[in-house]
Parts: sequence; C-alpha cells; structure tokens
Amino acid sequence: MCYVLLLSTDYGGDLTSSNDELVRFSRDVPDVPEVDNLAHPQRWYVGSKSECSCTFRHLHSPELGFGEAVDWFPEEPDELEATRNFIRVVRDLVENGFKVDVIDAWGEKGYVDAEPGEMEVDLAMMRDSEFRFVENYRFEFTSAT
Repeated sequence: MCYVLLLSTDYGGDLTSSNDELVRFSRDVPDVPEVDNLAHPQRWYVGSKSECSCTFRHLHSPELGFGEAVDWFPEEPDELEATRNFIRVVRDLVENGFKVDVIDAWGEKGYVDAEPGEMEVDLAMMRDSEFRFVENYRFEFTSAT
C-alpha cells in the first residue's frame, strides 16, 4: 500500500512545470474515493521520487502537528526536501490568490472506512520546513498575508 496525495485548485495553469526529481504533479489522478472530497475544479496527483506519494513527510494522526524535524522522530532527507518543495508550490499559488486543498489518502484503493478529517493550514503562520501531511486529512490552505 502507498500514500496517495491529491491536490485540487482553482489555478488553471500547468503544475507539471514545478516537477523536479522529488515532486511530480500529474493530471493522472488515481481512482480513489477521496477524490470526491476535493473542493476545487483542477485536480492533480502528487507523486514523489518513489513514483507513489510515500517519499514526503507523513503523520498517522494530527497529534504531533506541524514542526521542524527532530532527532527522536527520524525522517529521511529526501522526505524533508520533497515536502519543502511541495509546500513552496502551494505557497506560491495561495499567495497569488488561488485556492488549494490537499488530501493525504492511504492505500491504492483509498482509505474508505472514514471520511477525511478537515484542517485549515495558514501558511503565514508556518515555515516551509514545518509542514507535513497527515494521513486521511484534507488541508485547505490559506495565508493571512
């Protein structure tokens, strides 16, 4: 099983121009139930260097929240960099007035036994290095700036 990151936005441009070796935006959105929870018309699959969405920072619950990497919770350097690269793209979209949400689904068929939790993420209150995904949560991004 793998993580599946789904992004939606009202930005009509091509996010593949932001692709690099660690983050890959694709219009080939997997057929998982969580797609129905996306709020915006332009939908994207976000892959990582592992082809799926596994090589990002992920938590299994929101209890730890957002934060910098710490010694007692080991994370790979590629996960940290990929997540920073991803959130820079989202930050650029939001700061330019576009709406963005993301769902972190677990499994190739999706995590169907529970509706995703909801969380608003104010990027003005967070450094890129603090962001991480939370399994089975939908994030709606904002910025107070």
